[in-house]
Amino acid sequence: MSRVHLYLRKRLEEIRNRYIYEIYERQKLPPWEKFLLTWIVLFAFWLGITGDITLRGFSLGLPTTGIIAFYMRDLLTDDIRHSRHLIWKILYFAFLYLPQYLIIMAFRLLESNIKVAKHAILMDINPGIVRIKTDLHSNTGVTILANSITLTPGTLTLDVVKKLDGTYLYVHWIDVETLNVEKAGEIIKGDIEEWLKKVFW
Repeated sequence: MSRVHLYLRKRLEEIRNRYIYEIYERQKLPPWEKFLLTWIVLFAFWLGITGDITLRGFSLGLPTTGIIAFYMRDLLTDDIRHSRHLIWKILYFAFLYLPQYLIIMAFRLLESNIKVAKHAILMDINPGIVRIKTDLHSNTGVTILANSITLTPGTLTLDVVKKLDGTYLYVHWIDVETLNVEKAGEIIKGDIEEWLKKVFW
């Protein structure tokens, strides 16, 4: 491999990283939204753990989670897609996005369990490792997608590789139906990726 080729490859990688970073910066939430969302999540977690809904519990929980939220705001909300107003985000996530995800996963789990049971009984498995591409760029989005695939019986995410042309997941599949990247991606990811693209960049 020539030096010119290596130099061009390095420059392309730098341009791609700069482009992704610029898109990422444009889609980031404002600092106050990051803080409020983190505070709400941490306070809900506090109430769930302590179970104390008295005035004392609120007076201890609100300032404590507020201080933690101030320092953790970038950690929890850095990959959330910027869209509309904060109240809109909270209501949509609580009443639309979260139920959608749970329904999608419930149907995928049911379908996958039936398929795996059928393969186990009939012993007609064709295991293999396939590569699928994702349009998600954020670490949180890719992680949730990889974990959702792993939670589904019959598939296990082994590795995530970011390349010049996109992010690829290497998945162990109990019954390889196709080696085509697009078709395998459609079967394995289902509607999960489309749901994640509504929330994460």
